[in-house]
Amino acid sequence: MKTTLHKSESRGYKDIGWLKSKHTFSFSDYYNPERMNFGVLRVINDDFVEPGMGFGTHPHNNMEIISIPLEGDLEHKDSMGNVKTIKEGEIQVMSAGTGITHSEYNPNLDKAVKFFQIWVIPNEQGVEPRYDQQPIANLAQEGKFYPILSPNANEAGVWIHQNAWFHMGDFNADQTFNYSLKDKKNGVYALVIEGSVKIGDQVLNKRDGLGIENVEQFDVTASEDAKVLLMEVPMF
Repeated sequence: MKTTLHKSESRGYKDIGWLKSKHTFSFSDYYNPERMNFGVLRVINDDFVEPGMGFGTHPHNNMEIISIPLEGDLEHKDSMGNVKTIKEGEIQVMSAGTGITHSEYNPNLDKAVKFFQIWVIPNEQGVEPRYDQQPIANLAQEGKFYPILSPNANEAGVWIHQNAWFHMGDFNADQTFNYSLKDKKNGVYALVIEGSVKIGDQVLNKRDGLGIENVEQFDVTASEDAKVLLMEVPMF
């Protein structure tokens, strides 16, 4: 097993008052040539947006953009005519394709919104822009990782234009879950949302990330109650 450890405190950080964002990979004003991506996984932003604030209308193209709220609500508007509110326990995906514009806003005046925004480089350029939003809290399965994203429209969760699978795991202390890769040529990026876990010889705490390569399966063991996101992606 080849691993690449990214401790939470090593991430890039941006604070502009209404937005506090931590960047696992190079993004915006944060540039680290050794932290550009993990395979086709290009961006993991851990965002905190103050009440009543948000991102104005801005463009994207040729990127799969995934948002996962952790607390609060995120209001979305785009050039495809979608006006949606994404809540904790849901996942949103946009295939930017030939080009879209959108805005993201915290509609609540009394509560911040915390969410992950994740970008995946697609396996096809110039696709028709697309939006989808699905509940994922109902997909939770005791004792195993449960799917929230795949390449296939008929599978649970959302789908994207890439040979990638995202799984979530909700652990009790001392539980061990096994993960078997869907495509043995892929790698997996593990992100600890809450708690503390061990993968191989690595102990991972809240918001630590671990890139995992050259394995077909591995175990994740929780030392305390924990939530973990696994992102299996092609390594180019």
